[in-house]
Amino acid sequence: MEHLRCCLLLGLVLLGLGPVASRKCELQGLWRNELGSNMTISALDVAGTFSGSYQTAVTATNKQILVSPLKGAQQPPGTKGQQPTFGFTVQWQFAARGLPPDSTTVFVGQCFVDRRGKEMLEMAWLLREEVPSRKDTWKATRVGTNVFTRVK
Repeated sequence: MEHLRCCLLLGLVLLGLGPVASRKCELQGLWRNELGSNMTISALDVAGTFSGSYQTAVTATNKQILVSPLKGAQQPPGTKGQQPTFGFTVQWQFAARGLPPDSTTVFVGQCFVDRRGKEMLEMAWLLREEVPSRKDTWKATRVGTNVFTRVK
């Protein structure tokens, strides 16, 4: 009897994981990272390009950062599965009137679906801030990683 229960449970688990493991990861929607930043990505067009908005929860500046536009593209899913790579750019917008954007961030990543059907965006980013001269370029670029999960 115990053996039958074990086999039944294993069968249910395997049947439940089958369709989820092959589920395609979709970029469109609302995402949040581990720091509390929010990102909304619109529907992709036929070429794989998209737009959206990014609201950061963290900053290294004393300027108030507004919700900022993003533009990007997704590669079509490859032969290795339905978990595509993508990239986008955010041009940061600040609250002070007349203050032009002085930094841009580029993100690259891949969309994954885990065994439970949870979608995650594993991303790396480079932020470039304007500096007054070439001699200050050493401090102009920051590098980081984030993991975003779907909110809706």
